[in-house]
Amino acid sequence: MTTPPIVALSTGSVSGVEEAGVRRFLGIPYASPPFGRDRFREPRKVAAWTEVKDTTEFGPTAPQLPYAGAIGELLGSVLIPGEDILTANVWAPVDADTAPVLLWIHGGALERGTAAIPLYDGASFARAGIVFVSINYRLGSEGFSVLDDAPRNLGLRDAAAALQWVAAEIAAFGGDPSRITVMGESAGGAIVAGLLANESSRALISRAIIESGPLEAQSPQKAGRVTAQLAKRLGIRPDRDSFAGIAPDRLLQARREQADGSSPLGGAPGFQFAIDDDSLPRSPHEVLPEIDTPLLIGSNTDEYRLWFAPDALAGISAAKLLLARLALRIPRRAVAAYRAAFPGASTGEIFGQLATDVMLRAPLSRVAHARTAPTYVYEFAWPSPVRDLRAAHALELGFVFDRLDDEEARRLAGDDAPRALAAEMHAAWIAFVKSGDPGWPAYGTERTTRVFDIQSSTVRQRRTEGMELLPRS
Repeated sequence: MTTPPIVALSTGSVSGVEEAGVRRFLGIPYASPPFGRDRFREPRKVAAWTEVKDTTEFGPTAPQLPYAGAIGELLGSVLIPGEDILTANVWAPVDADTAPVLLWIHGGALERGTAAIPLYDGASFARAGIVFVSINYRLGSEGFSVLDDAPRNLGLRDAAAALQWVAAEIAAFGGDPSRITVMGESAGGAIVAGLLANESSRALISRAIIESGPLEAQSPQKAGRVTAQLAKRLGIRPDRDSFAGIAPDRLLQARREQADGSSPLGGAPGFQFAIDDDSLPRSPHEVLPEIDTPLLIGSNTDEYRLWFAPDALAGISAAKLLLARLALRIPRRAVAAYRAAFPGASTGEIFGQLATDVMLRAPLSRVAHARTAPTYVYEFAWPSPVRDLRAAHALELGFVFDRLDDEEARRLAGDDAPRALAAEMHAAWIAFVKSGDPGWPAYGTERTTRVFDIQSSTVRQRRTEGMELLPRS
């Protein structure tokens, strides 16, 4: 039996597991549990321990509810009880010595998700010579409420604290703190963008990967709508004492009642970053063009097909599309350009492509176009046969992690997804982490984009005509 590996950290020693050339340590606290007197407060330094801490199981997950309805059949949830939710997990090669580091931040619309989802296992990156780290952070009301007398963007602050922990401790696992790449998908991508937008966090990041991540923060008034509505529903004031007096489970129940029947472009407001002098002075979409951090960024062709079930798309009429167009200030010419770019698409599908581009693709393209630092753009285009998802939101994750056999990946991609494509994407991400070059030319004035599909290709960015007509922030 292999002797469990032990690593000495500044707060105490941790014991993990060694298997097939990879050492794994799970549930390492990077900050104190954010409950009791620390609820709705900035993350606090974790207390030191004297005995060797067993870190062979994931730590508790942040308070959240499982996905409901059709999306809940596609995206799994892992719920682990407990309050010690601010933890990190490390996969490291047994012979790691100043190896590059990859910090993974999960998605989930800022109110769901956890690093404990099996798809996010970091062993494949560790086998490639990378020290892989994943983290949990506060979600939903606990992490992104806009309260009168509490710090804003607490979940983002948690991620910043985790990044500081990685910079301070990763050498003990064989990682190089001067070579930290931060990667996230969806809300995790937004957090990566938020870290880059903060000067103190950005100083710790050597490269960044943003997969399908929103890039825009909102005014406190707009970001605070969800909090104000929840406070009204609960009959309390939108301040720290009032929200701290409500149990996390009750806040979750109120949020579920609030969000019933909403959609990404309508209904109840969702959690978003708030502009804040301390944690996020400017919106990431304004800062990213100005910084020199190398960036790998992209989106999926049909992001919207995870958000909207086929029957919902079929129910979108021309009248509903018109209302959405007017509400979002989308000119008629843009809709015509999308119809030309997607011949034969239904009205619902045109609506979905507009949703994809308004929320994700147009902002990332504008950022890429404005940057002079190395910027690599991709589009994931492989169409899944499952439920007509096509190249939906989150589908690329099984390919990036090269874990197509994972249950979560198979729910989205089916049983016969192309393994060669997974190997190709995984290798490109590894190459970017190690060298800053994923294997295709930078975006530049030619708008060079890598399209990942059965036959991948490097082309000028596709379907830009309608996207360029969409309104800017």
